[in-house]
Formats: sequence, structure tokens, C-alpha cells
Amino acid sequence: MYKIVYKKLLCSTRRAQQEENEIFSARYKNRKKEFYMEFRDLKQQYQLHKKQIDDAIQRVLTNTNFIQGSEVSHLEEVLAEYVGVKHCITCANGTDALQLALMTWNIGVGDAVFVPDFTFFSSGEVVTLVGATPIFVDIDEDTYNISPQSLEQAIQYVLEQTNLKPRVIIAVDLFGQPAEYEQIKKIAEKYHLLILEDGAQGFGGRIGTKKACSFGDISTTSFFPAKPLGCYGDGGALFTENDEWAELLRSYRVHGKGVDKYDNVRIGMNSRLDTIQAAVLLEKIKFFDWEVKKCNQVAEEYNKGLQGVVKAPVVKKGFVSSWAQYTVCFQNNKEREQVIKLLKEQNIPSAVYYRKPMHMQEAFRKYQYKGLEYKVTEKVCECCLSLPMHPYLNINVIKYIIAGVRKSLDIKTD
Repeated sequence: MYKIVYKKLLCSTRRAQQEENEIFSARYKNRKKEFYMEFRDLKQQYQLHKKQIDDAIQRVLTNTNFIQGSEVSHLEEVLAEYVGVKHCITCANGTDALQLALMTWNIGVGDAVFVPDFTFFSSGEVVTLVGATPIFVDIDEDTYNISPQSLEQAIQYVLEQTNLKPRVIIAVDLFGQPAEYEQIKKIAEKYHLLILEDGAQGFGGRIGTKKACSFGDISTTSFFPAKPLGCYGDGGALFTENDEWAELLRSYRVHGKGVDKYDNVRIGMNSRLDTIQAAVLLEKIKFFDWEVKKCNQVAEEYNKGLQGVVKAPVVKKGFVSSWAQYTVCFQNNKEREQVIKLLKEQNIPSAVYYRKPMHMQEAFRKYQYKGLEYKVTEKVCECCLSLPMHPYLNINVIKYIIAGVRKSLDIKTD
């Protein structure tokens, strides 16, 4: 079935992209101001798969089983098989997924949880929500993921300079590339720590044949619309091989339920994935591998045109990124702001992920430790910029974006 779906998808996508190529070429030649580019083109994705997605949503509307419908349990089975783990537990969003994992491990007051300094706020926010202390860790300058060397230094600092007990490492698969789990696992074993994989941006990535969301003791992901696999609202999921933890997660996500929702055996939360979102994801997972493959082709084209012009992203040998973002670095903030301004004038969208390190966020003021350094994070926050990235970028658009970056830096395009 999936081969048939793939062939139909390939034909329809080729036709659509050929038409878009022709439209773009005409507009590019005429320099028409009305040309508009999507940063992540969910509109074209929907138009290409409109019938299948609409039909899936209509089935839910017809059956009127909007909460915990059969699509939810089916999706959990499909996702568990896709990732290659025993259990998948869906929930309302990626932030809840992280918090549910910490609740399952009984993380709380007096516990230290190690979090990359360069990530979205929720990776550290959930630590404080359960009463624990986030310890921010510097990143690798090439992958932007947590630095194993800085991680071990931070653990040693906590052991020697605080009264906190090291408990968990939150490893974020930033921009689509899995973190360096071989080294992280060695550190975790050495200090008897749990690994929580935050695969919100990494779903679809892999190391060798092992897929993202299978590396943590518990792993999580987000189905926020702009993520590699996104739904049409909020959604999230957790993955684990541990039967006991899976049972706890299923309880915590529905108010700490026991045998049913009116038998409450612990304090939990309301965090269910609704049936419509599950239906959408069941359709989108069918062409997801194709999208990851196309994103890697887009990244290759970017690398060809931008290598030596900017600091291009580095994917480690044996790793595959799902390319949630294509992020480059400039020499400094002044150069970055100049490029942002000039790209905007050429109708090329861009975004900065992230302008402020976690340890400098006002909400984390009381968790600052003078003995820890974040030199790489601070440098990257000053100069990084993400360019449009999605599987529906055609070659003409990619070349236009590359030319726009080079022009902004006064570099000629071949």
C-alpha cells in the first residue's frame, strides 16, 4: 500500500513542482513584488494531500468520537513501529510530554536536570514546573546540540559545588539532528543518570539505522504544525521500552486515572491528543519519509551554494537530520541583521532560533551559576539565522535564496 501511495505522491509532487518552477521563473525574471515565499510551506503540503487529509478529518466528524477515538490508539501503534520502540503514548503537546516524563521518574525538589543552553524555553521550563533545578550546559559549535564535554563538567560542578542530586540529562535533537547519544550514554551510566530525549525537532532523524525518539530512557516529540511531522494544532508523544513507565504515563496524561477516568490514583494532568489530530498524523506519516529525503536534498543544494560563504550546518558522519531548520552562522550580529534586512527586501523569509541563551532568560535568573561557562551558546545566539526549509522548495527557489544570501554579503553567485 505504501509503495502505491509513494508512487502517486511522487507523480503529483513532480507535476506540482514543475508548475511552481514555471510560475517562479516568470516572477523571478520580471522581479514582480507580489512574489511570496513560505518559510515552511504547509499550504502546498496540504494542497498536495488535500483529499486524503480531508477524508480522514471527515471520518472523525462523522463518527463524533473526538476524544480518545480509535485513530489515537492506531497512531500510537504506527508511531511505535516507525520509531522501533515498544510503547508510544500520545499527549496534548511536546511540552507536556517532557513534563510527563519527569513526573513518571518522580523528579522534584533537590534534583538537578541538565539542559542544553541553546534550545526552546520549554526544555528548561518543565524542570522548574516539577520543582527541580535546571542546570544549563554549553553546546557543540558544529551541531548546536549539547556538548558531552561541557555536560560532564556541569555534572562535576553540581556534585562539588551544590547540594543538588544529579538525576536527568535532557538531550535535545536540535534542528533535526540527533544529539551524540553514544557519548551521552557513557556519561549517564558513569553518573547513574536518566536520559530524556527531546526529539521535538528531531523526529525522522537517525544515527545509522536507529531512529530519533529511540535514544532516551524516555523520548518525546512534538507535532506542532511546523515540526518535521506536524499536525493541525498541538500534539505530542512519548516513547519508551519500559512497561512500568508506559503505564504511569498513560495514567498521568489523564488526571492520574486508575482503571477509568473516575478512579484517580495519583495527581496527573489533562494532556490527551485529540482524535482529529491523530487522523491528520496518520495520513501525513504515509509520506513523511519522502519529505525527510527531500529536505536532505534541499540541504545539499544549500550547502553547495553557501559553503565558504557562511558557516553551514554540520551533520556528523553516520547521522541523518530531518532538517526542522536549516541554520547558518555569520561572523557577528551586525552581519546577521544586515542579511535579514536585505533578504526581507527580496521577499525571502528568515528566522532566528534563538536570540537569547537559556541561562540569560529572566525566568531562569535564580538558576544562574557563575562557575559554568556558555561561550559557544552565546556566540551562536549572536550570529545564527535559519533559512526557508521544507520538502517543497524547488531548485529555482533554492538558487534564489542562495543568491539572496550571497548578494547580502556582496559575494557574486556563480
